This record gives sequence, C-alpha cells and structure tokens, in this order.
Amino acid sequence: MVAGYIKLAEARASQADRLEEALPLLAGQIGAAQRSGTLNGPGPIFLGIGASFAAAAAAVWVLRERGIHSWRLNAGEYPLPFPASGHPLIGVSQSGRSSETLAVFRDVPQAQRLAVLNVVPSPIAEIAATTFALGNIPDSYASTIGYTATVATLAMIAEAWNGGTIDGRWSALPQAFRAVEAELARRGTALAGLLAHAVSVDYAAAAPSVGSAEVGSLLLREIARISASGFSTRQYLHGAMESAGKTAHVLVGADRELGAAHMLARAGHACLLITTLDVPEETNLAVLRLPDLPPAQRSILEALVMQTLAVEAAHLRGIDPDAFVFFHTDTKVA
Repeated sequence: MVAGYIKLAEARASQADRLEEALPLLAGQIGAAQRSGTLNGPGPIFLGIGASFAAAAAAVWVLRERGIHSWRLNAGEYPLPFPASGHPLIGVSQSGRSSETLAVFRDVPQAQRLAVLNVVPSPIAEIAATTFALGNIPDSYASTIGYTATVATLAMIAEAWNGGTIDGRWSALPQAFRAVEAELARRGTALAGLLAHAVSVDYAAAAPSVGSAEVGSLLLREIARISASGFSTRQYLHGAMESAGKTAHVLVGADRELGAAHMLARAGHACLLITTLDVPEETNLAVLRLPDLPPAQRSILEALVMQTLAVEAAHLRGIDPDAFVFFHTDTKVA
C-alpha cells in the first residue's frame, strides 16, 4: 500500500457513506459560488489527467446538452503558453499536486482558475481563484471515492452553470449506489471472470458515459494489470472493434451498445453489457442492469461497477489490488 492512502477494500467499504456525506456539502459550495456569480459566462474548460480527465466527461455532456459549449483537455498534452481564452478553466486534481495541471494554471490569469480538489491546502488550491473541496476524503491509491465524488462535483457545477439548477435527484443517489453494491456483492466475481484471463479488454460506452469506459480501462490496468483501452462507442465501431480476438469487452449504454454486444458475443467474444435496458443474457453475453438515472448520476454507478470488476479480476489473478509496480517522481509536485 502506498503511504498516505488507505487500502482499496477500506475505501470501497465506506464509499457509499462518504458519498452521502459529501453530496450536500458539495452542493452547498456550488450554490454559494452560483450566488456570487462565479459560475457565469462562457462554458468552462475542464483540465485534468488520468482519472481526473475521465471524471470530467459527464460534466461536459451535461453542459453541451444544456446548449453551453464546454470541453475537457488532457493537461499533459497541451503546449504552453496556453492560448488566450474567455473560457474559465476548471482544474481537476484529487491531490492538488498534479504537475501538468498546475503548469497550465500558472499560465492563465488567476480569475480564470477554478479547481475541484480533494486535498486542501495544496499547490493548486493556493493559486486558484475558487476551489471546490471534496473535504480531504481518505482515498485509495487507485482512486475510488475521490473519483466518484469528483464526478458528482463536476456534474453539479455543470448543472448550476449560467443560472441552472442542481438536480434534486442527487440526494437519492446513495440509495441507488448501495443497491448496485448489493448486486455486485452477489455477481461481481462471476462478472470479473469474463475479464480476468483475457489478453486484453476493450471498454466502449455511449457518449455520456465515455468517462466510465476510460476509468474502467485505467483501473483494470492499475489494479489487475490487464491491458485495456477505453473508447466512445462510435469511435470503437469505426475500426477499433476489428481487433477482437482473445479479448473481452465491456459495453456501457443502450440500443447501440446492445447491437455491438450482440455482434461480438455471437462471434464468440466474451461481453459484459452495462445498461438500463431489460436485456436477456445469452452465450458469451452477461448483462448488468442499472437504474435509469440522469447520465451524470448513472456514471457514478458505472464507476462502482468498474472498481468491482478491476478488484475482483485482480483477486482471480492472484494479484494484491493495492500493490503497484511502478512509481513516478514527476507526475506530482512536492
């Protein structure tokens, strides 16, 4: 286990309770920022890397669905100096020490720097004009509650932007979360068995859930050490699907994803479909049904599924889920 982090099992066991505690506090911070005028103007650019980049996907969808232009940028792939823009930046970093995000922040006017962080104080918090703090929630090295609470915060910011309203259904999310936890306690090991001995795993998701595909593949690489990739469904169907063979497939969505799952399963490839549809299972196709919640809230339930698949696959492969192989010295500042 990495110093400063708690074990995955501990983080996951307390995740529903931590999320239930955090949601009203986060909504309060966002409401205060909305009243102060901080959440007005051109749509935000979300800036992050790794899981923090994936966490912003649902928020971008929420804003675009509301007719507000918004993007997410991988902070490690953007040259500096950062081009002048009227769009505020929302830096996403659980530790508040992500070197790439910090470098971009330092390159834009302070008034444009908003941040969503778990750890405060931290270097990014020190230079941000406004910080939305998760509350220093104890998290695992392969992020669990830090990720799901970040998704919720970013999505609520997107809902509140330019005079919008935070969805009242957030208060019921912990109950749905616990129901999915109970289902995964029954089926998680069997579902992970579809992935545990595959050469690689492809994750593909409908556009509102593309962050779930990205974080699912990341967690499988981090925790179970299985090569994996995350795609939006439309991108996956445009060629990437052709490499299927000794692979497993996790698809997240509805009708289009069901069609792709049927195509893969009937060609002999192991598939898991995560969907709100009532779909029968068949040879090579397992189905996990989720409640039909708004896309951003559903992406948090999808993240729970991704955590479970990775942890259970690690156990099936005889790997300690908390044991990482490589540690880097340049992804976080001191």
